[in-house]
Parts: sequence; structure tokens; C-alpha cells
Amino acid sequence: MISPELRRARSFAGRIGSAVQRSRHDPREYTSAARNAFLRRFWPDDPNLSDEEAHLRAKAALRAHMLTMALRSAKVRNNRKRGKK
Repeated sequence: MISPELRRARSFAGRIGSAVQRSRHDPREYTSAARNAFLRRFWPDDPNLSDEEAHLRAKAALRAHMLTMALRSAKVRNNRKRGKK
């Protein structure tokens, strides 16, 4: 088991490392592969679309997905506030 002191020290070291990395590089550089892989989940199956059009549609599908998640989250919060399950 990790002691609380060691946990805090590791957390602090990680925060320092993150700040140093962000000071030297644009975060979009080292997160672009992950963002593109995530966006591919929403990529349309139509092979007739150009890459540009497929990219626009994937971004729109992602936006729709996130808005749906936000709506569901708001409903759950409202129900909890009212004491419903």
C-alpha cells in the first residue's frame, strides 16, 4: 500500500512533468493521435464520401453524441434532485 505522503509526492511530480511538457510542446501535437482515433468511432461508413466530408460528418456525429450525453446527465441530476430513481 502506498503511503499518503508518497501518493502526494507522486502526484506533485506528475503535475510538474505535465507543466514542463506543456511549456515545451503544443498539447495538440501529442494528443492528436488519440483525438483522431476517438473521432474514427464516429466516422461514416460511406466509401463515396471525400475525406473532408467524412471528417465533417464525424465531427457532427460526435457533437450529437455529446449533446445526447449532456441531456441524459441533466435528466439524471434533475431526478436525483427530486428524489426519484
